[in-house]
Amino acid sequence: MATNSIKLLTGNSHPDLAKAVAVRLGIELTKIMVLQYSNQETSVTIGESVRDEDVFILQSTRPNDINDGLMELLIICNACKTASARRVTAILPNFPYARQDKKDKSRAPITAKLMANMLQTAGCNHVITMDLHASQIQGFFNVPVDNLYAEPNSVKWIRENLMHATETNAEINGTKQDCVIVSPDAGGAKRATSMADRLDLPFALIHKERSRPNEVSRMTLVGTVEGKVAILVDDMADTCGTLAKAADTLIKHGAKDVVALVTHGILSGRAVEILKGSKLSRLVITNTVPISEDKIEALRVEDGQKGCRLEFIDIAPVLGEAIRRTHNGESVSYLFSHAV
Repeated sequence: MATNSIKLLTGNSHPDLAKAVAVRLGIELTKIMVLQYSNQETSVTIGESVRDEDVFILQSTRPNDINDGLMELLIICNACKTASARRVTAILPNFPYARQDKKDKSRAPITAKLMANMLQTAGCNHVITMDLHASQIQGFFNVPVDNLYAEPNSVKWIRENLMHATETNAEINGTKQDCVIVSPDAGGAKRATSMADRLDLPFALIHKERSRPNEVSRMTLVGTVEGKVAILVDDMADTCGTLAKAADTLIKHGAKDVVALVTHGILSGRAVEILKGSKLSRLVITNTVPISEDKIEALRVEDGQKGCRLEFIDIAPVLGEAIRRTHNGESVSYLFSHAV
């Protein structure tokens, strides 16, 4: 058992999630002041000692404020390092620039690698994140990286809300909803097949062709969804154009309902407008990224009304348990397959 205590800090990006994690751990958030000067420079003041403490810094990414949030994280990491923290762990529920993980065209930067370099230079000894867009990003670091998964909690949600079954898969009222897991692209096939195997459900795949980034020109369905509830699973919902077109494709092929389960709900640009006009009945996201109240209100659907309803899966317990296990030197891999 570690003798030093946990210090949990956060910037301005997602205070609600940080507070929920602190409650889960039974601790108070470490006092910190993060301000911006009039020239937009970031100022950080840590209000209590972190000397020889196990420091965890939880900082997510706000859709329209990614770079400011990233600078806050780097400065807090460096402040803790220079204040003699024993270990500094950066918790990034949604890893920034994760889609820029390879050279996909001439002179393109590998910005995800740059993020890894910057975090390590700032003094980060360990990284905890969730559902990386590309798992090979872990190899960009020279420090340990724990990539947690939303899958166990997503599987639990499907069982309780769509399959009408308990965790033991026992039928309720003698019925079990006929569902199919669908990947909206070939890149997400591994994620979708893993979930389908755990739920003992069939799997389908949509092949998409992009004309430009964030724009899908054509979709082709591989598999059968007729008469079934199609469950789209993906790691990220940004502009939501892919999800909307995938839902259209599934309904055209006979699906009786389409639900989307996504880890990171970015919902940028015209996402809310696109979702409201889509064939999706529900978009279920985790709270890795803060969603503004106006977006939540815009996607509020009363019982009996039609439209895309926004629902949340809380990942604060997962992050809290990952922190506890890391601090106590216990295995984190338990969380890869068990819901918390």
